[in-house]
Amino acid sequence: MAKSGLAPVVNRKTRILILGSFPGGISLQRQEYYANPKNQFWCLVSDVVGDDITGLPYPERLNCLLKYGIGLWDVIASCKRQGSRDSSIRCAQRNDIPVLLKKYPGIKAIFFNGRKAQKAFLPMATICRIPAYYLPSSSPAYAIPYERKLKAWLAVKAVLEGKPISSAKNLLQDKP
Repeated sequence: MAKSGLAPVVNRKTRILILGSFPGGISLQRQEYYANPKNQFWCLVSDVVGDDITGLPYPERLNCLLKYGIGLWDVIASCKRQGSRDSSIRCAQRNDIPVLLKKYPGIKAIFFNGRKAQKAFLPMATICRIPAYYLPSSSPAYAIPYERKLKAWLAVKAVLEGKPISSAKNLLQDKP
């Protein structure tokens, strides 16, 4: 049986869209992005924006993201999957990201939370024509030191501040 993902978290002030692949089991059960307490997403974003949002109730965390111009969604709208690993995703159907970008023209860059999200997005890349960057996955399954993840994730802060980012590749110009 196919599982369906979560709705996008965006508004007219959104300048950056962080795209995951598909919510894990805990996130689907709670209907919350990055609900697994071992996932480092909320810690990474807190360090990026300089505001500890990790302890806030979920709706307030989302409001903080939007306040900073950050939106969330997943590339995959629905799929079949046992467990929470991206490698188990089958029969994936993509979200219509080009339509979302037209509806919210303030979005100036996309960041992928992991390779699966990046790879699933690539067929839409030429349609979207927006700078798109890879970030190491915040998932506990991607076991690199937090400091290495954060160094890459600081590219989000640079874009929010209007600064150039040299540490991340624009996937529309460079091969992944």
